[in-house]
Amino acid sequence: MNQPDVVVVGAGIGGLAAAVDLAQAGLPVTVVDQAASPGGKVRELEVAGALVDSGPTVLTMKWVFDELFASAGARFEDRVGLHKAEVLARHAWSETERLDLFSDSARTADAIGDFAGAGAARGFLAFRRRTAEVYRTLENSFIRAARPTPLGLVLTGGLGGLLRAKPFETLWSELGSFFEDPRLRQLFGRYATYCGSSPFLAPATLMLVAHVELEGVWRVNGGMQRLPEAMARLAAEKGAHFRPSERVTAVELAGGRAAAVLLESGERLPASAVVLNTDVSALGEGLLGTVAQGVGQKLRLQERSLSALTLSLNAPTRGFPLSHHNVFFCAHSGAEFSDVFAHRRLPREPTVYVCAQDRGDMGLEHGMDSEAERLFCIINAPATGDRARFEEQDIQPCLQSALALLKRCGLELGQTPDNCRVTSPADFERRFPGTGGALYGRATHGAMATFKRPASRSHIPRVYLAGGSVHPGPGVPMVALSGRLAARSVLEDLGSTARSRPPATPAGTLTR
Repeated sequence: MNQPDVVVVGAGIGGLAAAVDLAQAGLPVTVVDQAASPGGKVRELEVAGALVDSGPTVLTMKWVFDELFASAGARFEDRVGLHKAEVLARHAWSETERLDLFSDSARTADAIGDFAGAGAARGFLAFRRRTAEVYRTLENSFIRAARPTPLGLVLTGGLGGLLRAKPFETLWSELGSFFEDPRLRQLFGRYATYCGSSPFLAPATLMLVAHVELEGVWRVNGGMQRLPEAMARLAAEKGAHFRPSERVTAVELAGGRAAAVLLESGERLPASAVVLNTDVSALGEGLLGTVAQGVGQKLRLQERSLSALTLSLNAPTRGFPLSHHNVFFCAHSGAEFSDVFAHRRLPREPTVYVCAQDRGDMGLEHGMDSEAERLFCIINAPATGDRARFEEQDIQPCLQSALALLKRCGLELGQTPDNCRVTSPADFERRFPGTGGALYGRATHGAMATFKRPASRSHIPRVYLAGGSVHPGPGVPMVALSGRLAARSVLEDLGSTARSRPPATPAGTLTR
Protein backbone atom coordinates (compact mmCIF):
# COMPACT_ATOMS: atom_id res chain seq x y z
CA MET A 1 0.00 0.00 0.00
CA ASN A 2 1.42 3.37 -1.01
CA GLN A 3 1.06 5.15 2.29
CA PRO A 4 3.30 5.65 5.31
CA ASP A 5 3.07 3.19 8.15
CA VAL A 6 0.83 3.56 11.13
CA VAL A 7 3.41 3.97 13.89
CA VAL A 8 2.55 2.49 17.28
CA VAL A 9 4.67 4.00 20.04
CA GLY A 10 4.95 1.48 22.87
CA ALA A 11 4.75 -2.32 22.77
CA GLY A 12 2.67 -2.70 25.91
CA ILE A 13 -0.56 -4.68 25.83
CA GLY A 14 -2.53 -1.76 24.35
CA GLY A 15 -0.02 -1.08 21.60
CA LEU A 16 0.22 -4.76 20.74
CA ALA A 17 -3.57 -5.13 20.52
CA ALA A 18 -3.73 -2.11 18.21
CA ALA A 19 -0.91 -3.55 16.08
CA VAL A 20 -2.73 -6.89 15.69
CA ASP A 21 -5.96 -5.24 14.51
CA LEU A 22 -4.26 -2.71 12.23
CA ALA A 23 -1.99 -5.28 10.60
CA GLN A 24 -4.87 -7.71 10.17
CA ALA A 25 -6.83 -4.95 8.42
CA GLY A 26 -4.02 -4.56 5.89
CA LEU A 27 -2.32 -1.40 7.08
CA PRO A 28 1.49 -1.19 7.22
CA VAL A 29 2.39 -1.03 10.91
CA THR A 30 5.62 -0.23 12.73
CA VAL A 31 5.81 -0.72 16.50
CA VAL A 32 8.56 1.23 18.28
CA ASP A 33 9.48 0.59 21.89
CA GLN A 34 12.41 1.69 24.01
CA ALA A 35 12.52 -1.71 25.75
CA ALA A 36 14.25 -4.72 24.24
CA SER A 37 11.15 -6.95 24.55
CA PRO A 38 7.40 -6.36 24.38
CA GLY A 39 5.12 -6.13 27.38
CA GLY A 40 5.22 -2.66 28.93
CA LYS A 41 4.29 -3.11 32.58
CA VAL A 42 4.26 -6.88 32.08
CA ARG A 43 7.81 -7.86 32.92
CA GLU A 44 10.08 -10.53 34.32
CA LEU A 45 13.04 -9.88 36.61
CA GLU A 46 15.95 -12.24 37.03
CA VAL A 47 16.40 -13.04 40.71
CA ALA A 48 18.98 -15.56 41.91
CA GLY A 49 18.96 -17.34 38.57
CA ALA A 50 15.17 -17.46 38.07
CA LEU A 51 12.76 -15.26 36.10
CA VAL A 52 10.06 -13.82 38.37
CA ASP A 53 6.82 -12.27 37.12
CA SER A 54 7.10 -8.72 38.46
CA GLY A 55 4.15 -6.91 36.94
CA PRO A 56 0.53 -7.93 36.35
CA THR A 57 -0.11 -11.44 37.67
CA VAL A 58 -3.83 -11.94 36.99
CA LEU A 59 -5.52 -12.56 33.64
CA THR A 60 -9.26 -11.93 33.73
CA MET A 61 -11.86 -11.19 31.01
CA LYS A 62 -10.34 -13.91 28.88
CA TRP A 63 -12.96 -13.21 26.20
CA VAL A 64 -11.08 -9.99 25.30
CA PHE A 65 -8.12 -12.05 24.09
CA ASP A 66 -10.30 -14.77 22.60
CA GLU A 67 -11.87 -12.10 20.38
CA LEU A 68 -8.58 -10.34 19.60
CA PHE A 69 -6.87 -13.51 18.42
CA ALA A 70 -9.98 -14.75 16.60
CA SER A 71 -10.19 -11.46 14.69
CA ALA A 72 -6.73 -12.29 13.30
CA GLY A 73 -7.64 -15.86 12.44
CA ALA A 74 -5.97 -17.47 15.45
CA ARG A 75 -7.14 -19.25 18.56
CA PHE A 76 -5.95 -17.65 21.79
CA GLU A 77 -5.46 -20.88 23.73
CA ASP A 78 -3.44 -22.35 20.87
CA ARG A 79 -0.98 -19.47 21.24
CA VAL A 80 -0.95 -18.97 25.03
CA GLY A 81 -1.11 -21.84 27.52
CA LEU A 82 -3.70 -21.15 30.22
CA HIS A 83 -4.97 -22.71 33.41
CA LYS A 84 -8.21 -21.55 34.99
CA ALA A 85 -7.75 -21.14 38.72
CA GLU A 86 -10.09 -22.97 41.07
CA VAL A 87 -8.90 -20.86 44.00
CA LEU A 88 -9.16 -17.19 42.96
CA ALA A 89 -7.17 -16.01 45.96
CA ARG A 90 -6.32 -17.01 49.52
CA HIS A 91 -6.80 -14.35 52.20
CA ALA A 92 -5.47 -14.15 55.75
CA TRP A 93 -5.78 -11.77 58.70
CA SER A 94 -3.98 -13.95 61.24
CA GLU A 95 -2.75 -17.51 61.56
CA THR A 96 -6.30 -18.67 62.33
CA GLU A 97 -8.32 -16.33 60.08
CA ARG A 98 -8.13 -17.56 56.50
CA LEU A 99 -10.61 -17.44 53.63
CA ASP A 100 -10.42 -18.71 50.05
CA LEU A 101 -12.52 -17.36 47.19
CA PHE A 102 -13.34 -19.89 44.48
CA SER A 103 -14.31 -19.80 40.84
CA ASP A 104 -17.51 -21.57 41.96
CA SER A 105 -19.66 -18.90 43.64
CA ALA A 106 -21.68 -21.45 45.61
CA ARG A 107 -18.46 -22.81 47.07
CA THR A 108 -17.34 -19.28 47.91
CA ALA A 109 -20.64 -18.61 49.67
CA ASP A 110 -20.17 -21.76 51.75
CA ALA A 111 -16.62 -20.72 52.64
CA ILE A 112 -17.78 -17.24 53.65
CA GLY A 113 -20.56 -18.80 55.72
CA ASP A 114 -18.03 -20.95 57.57
CA PHE A 115 -15.78 -17.91 58.03
CA ALA A 116 -18.29 -15.24 59.10
CA GLY A 117 -21.72 -16.82 59.44
CA ALA A 118 -24.83 -17.54 57.38
CA GLY A 119 -25.72 -13.83 57.11
CA ALA A 120 -22.36 -13.11 55.49
CA ALA A 121 -22.96 -15.91 52.96
CA ARG A 122 -26.33 -14.41 52.03
CA GLY A 123 -24.67 -11.00 51.79
CA PHE A 124 -22.09 -12.39 49.39
CA LEU A 125 -24.74 -13.88 47.10
CA ALA A 126 -26.60 -10.56 47.07
CA PHE A 127 -23.32 -8.75 46.36
CA ARG A 128 -22.59 -11.21 43.56
CA ARG A 129 -25.93 -10.44 41.93
CA ARG A 130 -25.37 -6.71 42.26
CA THR A 131 -21.89 -6.81 40.76
CA ALA A 132 -23.20 -8.78 37.78
CA GLU A 133 -25.96 -6.21 37.31
CA VAL A 134 -23.48 -3.34 37.40
CA TYR A 135 -21.26 -5.09 34.89
CA ARG A 136 -24.18 -5.74 32.52
CA THR A 137 -25.19 -2.09 32.77
CA LEU A 138 -21.73 -0.85 31.88
CA GLU A 139 -20.29 -3.44 29.50
CA ASN A 140 -21.63 -2.01 26.23
CA SER A 141 -22.43 1.52 27.36
CA PHE A 142 -19.03 2.14 28.98
CA ILE A 143 -16.39 -0.59 28.72
CA ARG A 144 -16.75 -1.14 24.97
CA ALA A 145 -17.82 2.40 24.07
CA ALA A 146 -15.36 4.67 22.26
CA ARG A 147 -16.11 7.83 24.29
CA PRO A 148 -18.65 7.26 27.05
CA THR A 149 -20.39 10.15 28.78
CA PRO A 150 -22.77 10.25 31.76
CA LEU A 151 -25.63 11.14 29.40
CA GLY A 152 -24.70 8.29 27.09
CA LEU A 153 -24.83 5.85 30.00
CA VAL A 154 -28.30 7.08 30.90
CA LEU A 155 -29.50 6.79 27.31
CA THR A 156 -28.09 3.31 26.74
CA GLY A 157 -28.32 1.74 30.18
CA GLY A 158 -31.23 3.65 31.62
CA LEU A 159 -31.17 6.03 34.59
CA GLY A 160 -32.29 3.26 36.94
CA GLY A 161 -29.46 0.95 35.90
CA LEU A 162 -26.91 3.73 36.26
CA LEU A 163 -28.13 4.71 39.70
CA ARG A 164 -28.07 1.08 40.84
CA ALA A 165 -24.36 1.15 40.01
CA LYS A 166 -24.08 3.70 42.86
CA PRO A 167 -21.64 6.15 41.24
CA PHE A 168 -22.22 8.67 44.04
CA GLU A 169 -21.53 6.24 46.89
CA THR A 170 -18.09 5.08 47.89
CA LEU A 171 -17.21 1.44 47.46
CA TRP A 172 -16.46 1.14 51.17
CA SER A 173 -19.84 2.49 52.26
CA GLU A 174 -21.75 0.38 49.74
CA LEU A 175 -19.96 -2.77 50.89
CA GLY A 176 -21.41 -2.10 54.34
CA SER A 177 -24.89 -2.83 52.98
CA PHE A 178 -23.78 -6.36 52.10
CA PHE A 179 -21.22 -7.24 54.78
CA GLU A 180 -21.28 -6.50 58.50
CA ASP A 181 -17.97 -8.25 59.06
CA PRO A 182 -15.22 -5.62 58.55
CA ARG A 183 -12.87 -8.28 57.22
CA LEU A 184 -15.18 -8.94 54.27
CA ARG A 185 -15.50 -5.22 53.57
CA GLN A 186 -11.73 -5.10 53.60
CA LEU A 187 -11.47 -8.06 51.24
CA PHE A 188 -13.93 -6.80 48.63
CA GLY A 189 -12.80 -3.20 49.06
CA ARG A 190 -9.38 -4.29 47.86
CA TYR A 191 -10.73 -4.47 44.31
CA ALA A 192 -10.46 -0.67 44.16
CA THR A 193 -6.69 -1.09 44.19
CA TYR A 194 -6.94 -2.93 40.85
CA CYS A 195 -7.64 0.56 39.47
CA GLY A 196 -4.99 2.16 41.67
CA SER A 197 -7.59 3.68 43.98
CA SER A 198 -8.74 3.74 47.60
CA PRO A 199 -11.99 1.96 48.50
CA PHE A 200 -12.75 4.92 50.78
CA LEU A 201 -12.66 7.35 47.83
CA ALA A 202 -13.57 5.23 44.80
CA PRO A 203 -17.19 5.03 43.61
CA ALA A 204 -19.18 1.89 44.37
CA THR A 205 -19.31 1.34 40.60
CA LEU A 206 -15.91 -0.33 40.97
CA MET A 207 -17.68 -3.33 42.45
CA LEU A 208 -17.77 -4.48 38.81
CA VAL A 209 -14.08 -5.38 39.26
CA ALA A 210 -15.18 -8.00 41.77
CA HIS A 211 -17.55 -9.42 39.18
CA VAL A 212 -14.75 -9.64 36.62
CA GLU A 213 -12.52 -11.64 38.97
CA LEU A 214 -15.34 -13.81 40.29
CA GLU A 215 -16.12 -14.71 36.67
CA GLY A 216 -12.72 -16.34 36.38
CA VAL A 217 -8.97 -15.94 36.81
CA TRP A 218 -6.48 -17.60 34.48
CA ARG A 219 -2.83 -18.36 35.05
CA VAL A 220 -0.58 -18.03 32.02
CA ASN A 221 1.66 -21.06 31.71
CA GLY A 222 5.29 -20.02 31.93
CA GLY A 223 4.44 -16.57 33.30
CA MET A 224 2.59 -13.47 32.13
CA GLN A 225 5.39 -12.48 29.75
CA ARG A 226 4.16 -15.21 27.40
CA LEU A 227 1.05 -13.10 26.69
CA PRO A 228 2.75 -10.05 25.11
CA GLU A 229 5.20 -12.36 23.32
CA ALA A 230 2.29 -14.19 21.69
CA MET A 231 0.57 -10.93 20.77
CA ALA A 232 3.77 -9.60 19.19
CA ARG A 233 4.22 -12.80 17.19
CA LEU A 234 0.66 -12.59 15.92
CA ALA A 235 1.07 -8.96 14.89
CA ALA A 236 4.34 -9.83 13.11
CA GLU A 237 2.66 -12.69 11.27
CA LYS A 238 0.14 -10.18 9.97
CA GLY A 239 2.91 -7.92 8.73
CA ALA A 240 3.69 -5.58 11.65
CA HIS A 241 7.34 -4.53 11.90
CA PHE A 242 8.92 -4.20 15.35
CA ARG A 243 11.71 -1.86 16.32
CA PRO A 244 12.79 -2.63 19.90
CA SER A 245 15.34 -0.61 21.88
CA GLU A 246 14.39 2.57 20.02
CA ARG A 247 13.20 5.69 21.82
CA VAL A 248 10.68 8.10 20.29
CA THR A 249 11.32 11.74 21.16
CA ALA A 250 8.57 13.60 19.31
CA VAL A 251 5.54 13.45 17.04
CA GLU A 252 5.68 15.67 13.98
CA LEU A 253 2.68 17.27 12.24
CA ALA A 254 2.09 18.37 8.67
CA GLY A 255 -1.08 20.13 7.62
CA GLY A 256 -2.35 19.93 11.19
CA ARG A 257 -2.20 16.14 11.42
CA ALA A 258 0.34 13.47 12.38
CA ALA A 259 3.02 13.03 9.74
CA ALA A 260 5.98 11.34 11.45
CA VAL A 261 7.66 10.32 14.67
CA LEU A 262 11.22 11.26 15.48
CA LEU A 263 13.62 8.79 17.10
CA GLU A 264 16.38 9.59 19.55
CA SER A 265 18.84 8.45 16.90
CA GLY A 266 17.68 11.30 14.66
CA GLU A 267 15.79 9.03 12.28
CA ARG A 268 12.38 10.23 11.08
CA LEU A 269 9.63 7.66 10.53
CA PRO A 270 6.86 8.97 8.23
CA ALA A 271 3.42 8.05 9.57
CA SER A 272 -0.11 8.08 8.23
CA ALA A 273 -1.26 7.84 11.87
CA VAL A 274 0.38 7.54 15.29
CA VAL A 275 -0.92 5.44 18.19
CA LEU A 276 0.65 6.53 21.48
CA ASN A 277 0.61 3.61 23.91
CA THR A 278 2.17 5.54 26.75
CA ASP A 279 0.98 7.14 29.96
CA VAL A 280 -0.92 10.36 29.27
CA SER A 281 0.80 12.09 32.19
CA ALA A 282 4.16 11.50 30.51
CA LEU A 283 2.73 13.09 27.37
CA GLY A 284 1.39 15.98 29.44
CA GLU A 285 4.86 16.53 30.88
CA GLY A 286 6.18 17.01 27.33
CA LEU A 287 8.37 13.92 27.27
CA LEU A 288 7.36 13.15 23.68
CA GLY A 289 7.49 16.73 22.45
CA THR A 290 5.04 19.60 22.29
CA VAL A 291 2.63 17.92 19.87
CA ALA A 292 2.11 14.91 22.11
CA GLN A 293 1.99 17.22 25.13
CA GLY A 294 -1.16 18.72 23.66
CA VAL A 295 -3.02 15.40 23.85
CA GLY A 296 -1.74 14.38 27.29
CA GLN A 297 -2.81 15.21 30.82
CA LYS A 298 -0.52 16.73 33.42
CA LEU A 299 -1.90 15.13 36.56
CA ARG A 300 -1.67 16.81 39.92
CA LEU A 301 -0.17 14.76 42.73
CA GLN A 302 -3.58 14.17 44.33
CA GLU A 303 -4.97 12.87 41.02
CA ARG A 304 -2.41 10.11 40.64
CA SER A 305 -3.24 6.47 41.21
CA LEU A 306 -1.31 4.11 43.44
CA SER A 307 2.30 3.23 42.95
CA ALA A 308 3.84 0.24 44.69
CA LEU A 309 6.74 -1.04 46.72
CA THR A 310 7.42 -4.52 45.36
CA LEU A 311 9.65 -7.46 46.19
CA SER A 312 10.67 -10.01 43.58
CA LEU A 313 12.07 -13.08 45.31
CA ASN A 314 13.47 -16.50 44.59
CA ALA A 315 13.50 -17.67 48.17
CA PRO A 316 12.45 -20.45 50.53
CA THR A 317 9.17 -20.16 52.43
CA ARG A 318 7.87 -21.87 55.55
CA GLY A 319 4.54 -22.19 57.24
CA PHE A 320 1.54 -20.68 55.48
CA PRO A 321 0.03 -22.88 52.71
CA LEU A 322 0.39 -20.47 49.82
CA SER A 323 -1.90 -20.65 46.82
CA HIS A 324 -1.02 -18.87 43.58
CA HIS A 325 -2.63 -15.57 44.67
CA ASN A 326 -2.59 -14.56 48.34
CA VAL A 327 -3.54 -11.43 50.28
CA PHE A 328 -2.46 -10.72 53.85
CA PHE A 329 -4.56 -7.96 55.39
CA CYS A 330 -3.42 -5.36 57.88
CA ALA A 331 -5.64 -4.55 60.86
CA HIS A 332 -6.69 -1.06 59.78
CA SER A 333 -7.36 -0.39 56.10
CA GLY A 334 -8.39 3.18 56.82
CA ALA A 335 -4.97 3.98 58.25
CA GLU A 336 -3.21 2.27 55.34
CA PHE A 337 -5.01 4.30 52.66
CA SER A 338 -4.74 7.49 54.70
CA ASP A 339 -0.97 7.01 54.83
CA VAL A 340 -0.81 6.54 51.06
CA PHE A 341 -3.31 9.07 49.72
CA ALA A 342 -3.54 11.72 52.47
CA HIS A 343 -0.01 11.74 53.89
CA ARG A 344 1.85 10.49 50.76
CA ARG A 345 4.01 8.11 52.76
CA LEU A 346 4.62 4.39 52.80
CA PRO A 347 2.00 2.67 54.96
CA ARG A 348 3.12 2.04 58.49
CA GLU A 349 1.04 -1.14 58.52
CA PRO A 350 0.56 -2.39 54.95
CA THR A 351 -1.59 -5.06 53.38
CA VAL A 352 0.62 -7.43 51.36
CA TYR A 353 -0.25 -9.25 48.14
CA VAL A 354 1.88 -12.31 47.35
CA CYS A 355 1.90 -14.10 44.00
CA ALA A 356 3.49 -17.52 44.47
CA GLN A 357 4.35 -18.12 40.84
CA ASP A 358 5.29 -21.78 41.26
CA ARG A 359 2.08 -22.71 43.06
CA GLY A 360 -1.31 -23.79 41.80
CA ASP A 361 -4.56 -24.16 43.70
CA MET A 362 -3.23 -26.86 46.00
CA GLY A 363 0.33 -25.71 46.59
CA LEU A 364 3.66 -26.30 44.87
CA GLU A 365 3.39 -27.62 41.34
CA HIS A 366 4.79 -31.06 40.58
CA GLY A 367 8.50 -31.03 39.98
CA MET A 368 9.19 -27.73 41.74
CA ASP A 369 11.92 -27.38 44.33
CA SER A 370 10.20 -26.41 47.58
CA GLU A 371 13.43 -25.03 49.02
CA ALA A 372 13.20 -21.95 46.76
CA GLU A 373 10.21 -20.55 44.92
CA ARG A 374 9.42 -17.46 42.88
CA LEU A 375 7.39 -14.85 44.73
CA PHE A 376 6.18 -11.37 43.85
CA CYS A 377 4.98 -9.17 46.71
CA ILE A 378 3.12 -5.86 46.33
CA ILE A 379 2.63 -3.15 48.94
CA ASN A 380 0.52 -0.08 48.13
CA ALA A 381 2.57 3.12 47.93
CA PRO A 382 2.06 6.76 46.91
CA ALA A 383 3.11 7.91 43.45
CA THR A 384 5.77 10.35 44.62
CA GLY A 385 8.71 8.88 42.72
CA ASP A 386 9.50 12.19 41.04
CA ARG A 387 9.25 14.23 44.23
CA ALA A 388 9.74 12.70 47.67
CA ARG A 389 11.82 9.66 46.81
CA PHE A 390 11.81 7.14 49.62
CA GLU A 391 15.21 6.37 51.05
CA GLU A 392 16.36 3.20 52.73
CA GLN A 393 15.34 4.55 56.15
CA ASP A 394 11.77 4.96 54.81
CA ILE A 395 11.57 1.63 53.01
CA GLN A 396 12.99 -0.67 55.67
CA PRO A 397 10.35 0.05 58.39
CA CYS A 398 7.59 -0.60 55.85
CA LEU A 399 9.19 -3.87 54.75
CA GLN A 400 9.74 -4.97 58.33
CA SER A 401 6.08 -4.25 59.12
CA ALA A 402 5.04 -6.27 56.06
CA LEU A 403 7.23 -9.22 57.03
CA ALA A 404 5.87 -9.07 60.57
CA LEU A 405 2.32 -9.28 59.20
CA LEU A 406 3.24 -12.31 57.10
CA LYS A 407 4.78 -13.97 60.14
CA ARG A 408 1.64 -13.30 62.24
CA CYS A 409 -0.31 -15.08 59.51
CA GLY A 410 2.08 -18.01 59.60
CA LEU A 411 4.33 -17.26 56.61
CA GLU A 412 8.08 -16.87 56.92
CA LEU A 413 10.20 -15.78 53.97
CA GLY A 414 13.87 -16.63 53.71
CA GLN A 415 14.79 -13.44 51.89
CA THR A 416 18.37 -12.19 51.65
CA PRO A 417 19.98 -9.39 49.62
CA ASP A 418 20.98 -12.03 47.06
CA ASN A 419 17.53 -13.50 46.44
CA CYS A 420 15.34 -10.40 46.66
CA ARG A 421 14.98 -7.32 44.41
CA VAL A 422 13.03 -4.29 45.67
CA THR A 423 11.30 -1.84 43.33
CA SER A 424 10.17 1.51 44.72
CA PRO A 425 7.96 4.31 43.32
CA ALA A 426 11.16 6.10 42.26
CA ASP A 427 12.18 3.01 40.29
CA PHE A 428 8.79 2.96 38.56
CA GLU A 429 9.21 6.66 37.75
CA ARG A 430 12.54 5.83 36.10
CA ARG A 431 10.84 3.12 34.04
CA PHE A 432 7.85 5.31 33.21
CA PRO A 433 9.03 8.93 33.38
CA GLY A 434 6.48 11.63 34.01
CA THR A 435 4.20 9.40 36.12
CA GLY A 436 5.75 9.70 39.57
CA GLY A 437 5.54 5.92 39.58
CA ALA A 438 1.73 5.87 39.29
CA LEU A 439 0.89 2.50 37.76
CA TYR A 440 -2.74 3.08 36.78
CA GLY A 441 -2.88 6.63 35.44
CA ARG A 442 -5.53 8.74 37.13
CA ALA A 443 -7.01 7.47 40.40
CA THR A 444 -10.70 6.60 40.14
CA HIS A 445 -11.85 8.80 42.99
CA GLY A 446 -15.30 10.35 42.74
CA ALA A 447 -18.20 9.72 40.36
CA MET A 448 -16.71 11.68 37.45
CA ALA A 449 -13.07 10.60 37.61
CA THR A 450 -13.41 7.85 35.05
CA PHE A 451 -14.87 10.27 32.50
CA LYS A 452 -11.72 12.40 32.79
CA ARG A 453 -9.66 9.69 31.12
CA PRO A 454 -9.04 10.63 27.49
CA ALA A 455 -10.56 8.52 24.73
CA SER A 456 -8.64 6.80 21.95
CA ARG A 457 -9.17 9.56 19.37
CA SER A 458 -7.30 12.72 20.39
CA HIS A 459 -8.16 16.24 19.24
CA ILE A 460 -5.15 16.20 16.88
CA PRO A 461 -6.05 14.39 13.66
CA ARG A 462 -4.32 11.04 13.20
CA VAL A 463 -2.97 10.96 16.77
CA TYR A 464 -4.54 8.23 18.92
CA LEU A 465 -4.13 7.05 22.50
CA ALA A 466 -4.00 3.60 24.11
CA GLY A 467 -2.98 2.16 27.47
CA GLY A 468 -4.10 1.96 31.06
CA SER A 469 -4.29 5.73 31.56
CA VAL A 470 -6.96 6.17 28.85
CA HIS A 471 -10.47 4.79 28.49
CA PRO A 472 -11.61 2.16 29.51
CA GLY A 473 -8.90 2.10 32.21
CA PRO A 474 -6.17 -0.05 33.78
CA GLY A 475 -5.87 -3.81 33.95
CA VAL A 476 -4.54 -6.16 31.26
CA PRO A 477 -7.87 -6.81 29.47
CA MET A 478 -9.01 -3.19 29.69
CA VAL A 479 -5.71 -2.03 28.23
CA ALA A 480 -6.13 -4.49 25.37
CA LEU A 481 -9.58 -3.04 24.73
CA SER A 482 -8.05 0.45 24.65
CA GLY A 483 -5.71 -0.70 21.90
CA ARG A 484 -8.59 -2.14 19.91
CA LEU A 485 -10.55 1.09 20.31
CA ALA A 486 -7.54 3.02 19.01
CA ALA A 487 -7.23 0.66 16.04
CA ARG A 488 -10.91 1.05 15.24
CA SER A 489 -10.56 4.83 15.29
CA VAL A 490 -7.55 4.66 12.95
CA LEU A 491 -9.43 2.43 10.50
CA GLU A 492 -12.47 4.69 10.53
CA ASP A 493 -10.39 7.82 9.96
CA LEU A 494 -8.10 6.41 7.30
CA GLY A 495 -10.91 4.66 5.44
CA SER A 496 -8.66 1.64 5.13
CA THR A 497 -9.03 -0.63 2.12
CA ALA A 498 -8.03 -3.76 3.97
CA ARG A 499 -6.51 -6.71 2.15
CA SER A 500 -8.66 -8.91 4.40
CA ARG A 501 -11.38 -8.25 6.91
CA PRO A 502 -11.30 -9.63 10.43
CA PRO A 503 -14.23 -11.82 11.49
CA ALA A 504 -15.30 -9.25 14.10
CA THR A 505 -15.13 -5.48 14.14
CA PRO A 506 -12.34 -4.36 16.50
CA ALA A 507 -13.47 -3.17 19.92
CA GLY A 508 -16.75 -1.39 20.64
CA THR A 509 -19.15 -3.64 18.75
CA LEU A 510 -17.65 -7.03 19.49
CA THR A 511 -19.82 -10.01 20.33
CA ARG A 512 -18.80 -12.77 22.68
